[in-house]
Amino acid sequence: MILRQLTAILLCSLLLVACGAPPPAAVQETAASLPEPEQPGVTPSAPVALVNGEAITNDSYDLHRTQFQAAQSQFGTLLATEDVQQTVLDDLVNRLLLAQGARAQGYTLDDTTLEQRLSAAIEAAGGQGAFEAWLDEHGYTAALFREELALEIEAGWMRDEITAAVPPTAEQVLARQVLLPDRFSAERLQGQLQGGTTFQQIVNNNDGQGLGYLGWFPRGYLLQPAVEEAAFGLQPGQVSLVVETQLGFHLIEVMDRQPDRPLTPRARQALQTLALQNWLSEQRGQAHVEILLP
Repeated sequence: MILRQLTAILLCSLLLVACGAPPPAAVQETAASLPEPEQPGVTPSAPVALVNGEAITNDSYDLHRTQFQAAQSQFGTLLATEDVQQTVLDDLVNRLLLAQGARAQGYTLDDTTLEQRLSAAIEAAGGQGAFEAWLDEHGYTAALFREELALEIEAGWMRDEITAAVPPTAEQVLARQVLLPDRFSAERLQGQLQGGTTFQQIVNNNDGQGLGYLGWFPRGYLLQPAVEEAAFGLQPGQVSLVVETQLGFHLIEVMDRQPDRPLTPRARQALQTLALQNWLSEQRGQAHVEILLP
């Protein structure tokens, strides 16, 4: 599953700033002038979903739906085909699962931390008046902003725990490939290899620009799992059988492999994304999620 990482679109920049590092003491002093949360006795927003018995409110859903629809308009075809209701609900369920995971791991968001982050939001907005104008412009009440920020902090803590657990090294292979448009061409080259032609000659004749050089990569990195699986089944100097993907027909040579090679920043980020996807998939398989929208 490709995780719907739309939080950067759904959440406005000010909320993201507030989720960052606590501000210095001088900034924290602005906490006293924060908008007061709505008073007890106000009718709570109806739930649109329950995740392990905890509600995702209609206010939160409406907020994120509006922001997502604005993003659809801004990014055009990039998000145009997304189902708004399903996309927004998936993101909110995932966020709540992360927040619940943080609590299960013993993380407790205390009032002091929340007030510090709220103070950072006011400072980033340019002061109390600008902050209140920002809230109004983006559809937040003071209470809803607090609720959203608290969930973002909790979910962010759990997300950081998951991604930090990905080690900086992994088994990797150094590989290159030749990609052909049809099976006949690929099998013809495979026959040449069996007849003694070197893979370098195949590359020279069919990939003069070296576009098939894959470099070093760990498991879980390539966008074509079949190519990755074939590569990790080879030893240095070996060439795969013909591998078919939606891109075409591949012949893959492994040039080297190491059992514990440092990951590039890009590769580690890919494995961290995969770890997060796997964690969420596992949690969703165990969670009781009840969608209350029609």
